[in-house]
Amino acid sequence: MALKHEYEIKDISLAEQGRLNIYYAETKMPIMLNIRERFRKELPFRGMVIGLALHVTKETAVLVRTLIAGGASVAITGCNPLSTQDDVAAALAQEGVNVFAKKGESRDEYYKYIEKVISYSPDITIDDGCDLVTAIHTKHTDKLAKLIGGCEETTTGVIRLRAMELDKALKCPMIAVNDNKTKHLLDNYYGTGQSTIDGILRATNTLIAGKTFVVAGYGDCGKGLSLRAKGLGANVIVTEVDHFCALQAKLDGFRVMPMEEAAPQGDIFVTVTGNKHVIRLEHVRAMKDGAIVANSGHFDIEIDVAAIEKAGKKKKIRPSLDEYTINGKRVYLCAEGRLVNLAAAEGHPSEVMATSFAGQSLACEYIVKNKGKLKAGVHMLPEEIDGKIAELQLAALGVKIDTLTEEQVKYLASWKEGT
Repeated sequence: MALKHEYEIKDISLAEQGRLNIYYAETKMPIMLNIRERFRKELPFRGMVIGLALHVTKETAVLVRTLIAGGASVAITGCNPLSTQDDVAAALAQEGVNVFAKKGESRDEYYKYIEKVISYSPDITIDDGCDLVTAIHTKHTDKLAKLIGGCEETTTGVIRLRAMELDKALKCPMIAVNDNKTKHLLDNYYGTGQSTIDGILRATNTLIAGKTFVVAGYGDCGKGLSLRAKGLGANVIVTEVDHFCALQAKLDGFRVMPMEEAAPQGDIFVTVTGNKHVIRLEHVRAMKDGAIVANSGHFDIEIDVAAIEKAGKKKKIRPSLDEYTINGKRVYLCAEGRLVNLAAAEGHPSEVMATSFAGQSLACEYIVKNKGKLKAGVHMLPEEIDGKIAELQLAALGVKIDTLTEEQVKYLASWKEGT
């Protein structure tokens, strides 16, 4: 289905720089080019519309080009008001993609653009945070009949999908691409650790070494962030609500305590929990003068920004840094409390997103191949596909590994041979 070409972006004249950035990303994402070439021959999405709500970055543009090579018509919007790279959006628009996104868009514009993508009646959705799928299920149920299924990119979105499944509200199969081993390892652990600190440094240019760095949440993202902060010389404190994660943080060598105790000790605070109001006004009041606060979770509710706004005197210091004076103390909030790695920086490196978006590409293909066979609910991508992504990335890195001998294969399949 060919879509009438429409777009709403910041500035079409930025397209040339966008093309250069996409080109640079592609040089770091050879596995996506490998998949694209196969899709071009096989056209798995011929005649289909794929609707995306993803961060509109140079890496996402590589995914969009790959889906189009597979025969799809694509409509894309952002999944966060501050994460769009306007030059990339312009390049996509100039290439004929229906793109609705601009950095700094209002809340009303954000949801208007979601509605615009839905208006094209997608056969497949790709979400980062579940806003697109939620809107279809709550306000556009007439679109469900055409919807074969969808994919979800991030932990927050998978949490929402599983809640929908539990409530029996989810009416189509959804692939939790976030839960791929290749996504967890590279994107959440390596990507978030590096890109979060990148965002904080671009926003503040602060020295990490010697500071007390408080990480709220010790899931895959929190683990990677803690390791990177430690590597830069920070003294890391972890706050947690899960006993096992807290135990692992302790055994990994980090101090573990409640946020109430960490608040007066920390110099830099980052939330990566997927939950609401992890840093509240009482915590901010207890912080040192000059403390830096940032969020690297998907939504901007991990820090109670509204309460901070109400209690403090605000001064904009630079594009991604606001100063709040509360009770005579200054606290600095990065990127308005939105995900700092994309709002203040460029997000994960292209090498990381290559594996995540390989997962999205192959998950879309899996949905098409299994049309009518997958029940409504949250599904994992089969392990062999996840393994193929790792194989392709190793090949791109020039890494070879061993293979099992016939004797070893037989041994692993047997139970009779012991000591």
